[in-house]
Amino acid sequence: MSLFRPVTPLMVQYAHYHRDRRNIATHLLGIPLIFLSIGVLLLGPSWTVAGHELTLAWCVWALTSLWYLSRGDLLLGGATVLVNGALIAVAHQVPPWTAAWGVPVWQAGLGLFAIGWVFQFVGHYFEGRKPAFVDDLVGLLVGPMFVVGELLMGVGLLPKMRRDIERQAGPSR
Repeated sequence: MSLFRPVTPLMVQYAHYHRDRRNIATHLLGIPLIFLSIGVLLLGPSWTVAGHELTLAWCVWALTSLWYLSRGDLLLGGATVLVNGALIAVAHQVPPWTAAWGVPVWQAGLGLFAIGWVFQFVGHYFEGRKPAFVDDLVGLLVGPMFVVGELLMGVGLLPKMRRDIERQAGPSR
């Protein structure tokens, strides 16, 4: 996988590692938890810009958003940006929860990260294949887009992409 490939080849390559429906289902939980946890872990440092708090989490979201939007499919890229933005917004709500429970924010972030990865590895146990990022780190960026793409394809959107994935990587089983 190359960092600058268009969306469909990226999704097809990622799909080669994700054809078992149980693996896809675990990714629907695991990947958002991992993205959320990264947001929690990047809450500091923060800066005040035009009266608004800007955190490292928002900066990373902005950079990844540019990448998703530049892959060539505005629906999938935009939907991924919105979902990831919602996860970062939720991450910013974690500190009051952790304070109420007496848990440091960083521990909550690491806990969410670990739980997310447990889901991932259980899914890949079902799949019988290693995670895509083992062969190419770009898979770490493609994962959130793949999850959003699966949801969009599940409601009948992105039919050409679904056909391309199934033709090249095979149908999910």
